[in-house]
Amino acid sequence: MSETLSAAPPPAPPKRSSTALAFDVLIWGGVAMLLIVSFKPAEIDKFPQLFSEAGRMREFAEGFFSPFTDPKAFMAADWGLYVGKMWQTIQMALWGTFLAIIVAIPLGLLGARNITPVWVQQPVRRVLDLIRSIPDLVVALIFITAVGLGPFAGVMALTFNTGGVLAKLFAEAVESIDKGPVEGVRATGAGKLQEVVWGVIPQVAPLWTSYALYRFESSSRSATVLGLIGAGGVGQVLLDSVNAFQYDQTGCIVLVIVVAVSLIDLLSQIIRTRLL
Repeated sequence: MSETLSAAPPPAPPKRSSTALAFDVLIWGGVAMLLIVSFKPAEIDKFPQLFSEAGRMREFAEGFFSPFTDPKAFMAADWGLYVGKMWQTIQMALWGTFLAIIVAIPLGLLGARNITPVWVQQPVRRVLDLIRSIPDLVVALIFITAVGLGPFAGVMALTFNTGGVLAKLFAEAVESIDKGPVEGVRATGAGKLQEVVWGVIPQVAPLWTSYALYRFESSSRSATVLGLIGAGGVGQVLLDSVNAFQYDQTGCIVLVIVVAVSLIDLLSQIIRTRLL
């Protein structure tokens, strides 16, 4: 009996249906076609210029990295200003993320199809699509016209965009919950709000926290860009150094940004490890 079993040929690998194969060909063929069509509009034909214009890139790199090869230039940099502006950027990201979470929690619950009727859920999801589609810089300019230049306009721009992103992620997390705890709470005669508080929130809270930490990291980088248009933070100092062709200062500012973002990332990893 054992010899018969050992001599049996291995089962044939599963085969995909012709419909599934045709769908794959359609999808990947469409992707390839889009790449071909967008080759010229995206100016991919300029790729050789990366090598033909290498001299200009080398000049920039020499100025950019000069503080890291010259100790005197490194010590002469205005590190107090750069670190202070970066700290302001982090504070902007912190407040922007905090306010975004306050906005995203109710919108995320209203945008989840498993706990909200479709006539509420669909309009909320479309509003979130609209919010996410508006670039940060445009939103920041709108707030700058209202409150003037400075960090507050940047905070509100981060709140607007991050709130839309977090609300979508929160809604998707709610849609993937286990129905058992919710049904258990419902069996006790609890109302809809109590089902959400005791059956939904405990399941999604760790994932929501992870999403919020990730968006805080992203907001720290986005806040740097917002400074380019006068919305506070280190971005304005970075733009000034580039416009003045002081690439040595640009290198120092970028170093501060890299160190700050790396520290935020390490802290977020530690917190996520403890929560998940």
